[in-house]
Amino acid sequence: MAEKTSKFSGLNILLGVSGGVAVFKAVDLASKLTAAGAVVDTVMTENACRFVLPRSFEAVTGRAVYTSMWENPTGFQIGHISLADSADIVVIAPATANIIGKAANGICDDLLSTALCACWQKKVLFAPAMNEKMWLNPVVQQNVKKLKEMGFEITGPEKGRLACGQEGIGRMTEVADIIERLEKITKNK
Repeated sequence: MAEKTSKFSGLNILLGVSGGVAVFKAVDLASKLTAAGAVVDTVMTENACRFVLPRSFEAVTGRAVYTSMWENPTGFQIGHISLADSADIVVIAPATANIIGKAANGICDDLLSTALCACWQKKVLFAPAMNEKMWLNPVVQQNVKKLKEMGFEITGPEKGRLACGQEGIGRMTEVADIIERLEKITKNK
């Protein structure tokens, strides 16, 4: 485990969490990245906060969680800009169709989408999670294509049991696989 710890040691990761059932995996991801030595700042959308409380991320990262453009735990800094500036890499997990669409089209109407707009020169990894019907929607696929063309990376989604109880593509990539992908991205950085 010491080898994995050194790979993320001191790395500043901005974890964007959008609202979907897979939010619980994002807590595990934040915990494992922190344990591996990363400094993880978390931005949660309003809908993400309906699934998991910000305190869960605070507990596993030891850092304040950002949930609003209008409340800034870092004082007088401009939140979305300071978060973007301090990030070495950005991970959006789970990435809903909503945040994918916002990022692909430059929509900035909450803290996460605004911070993402300021992160366009950073390495960004999206881990989509949604129902198969949503994932296969041509508009969502077009937005994913736009993100890839802009240089953002996508991991998943995977096939398996979905929140609706059906089998299909749409499950968020497993945490271990996201970490492995991040190791590759940071190695090539």
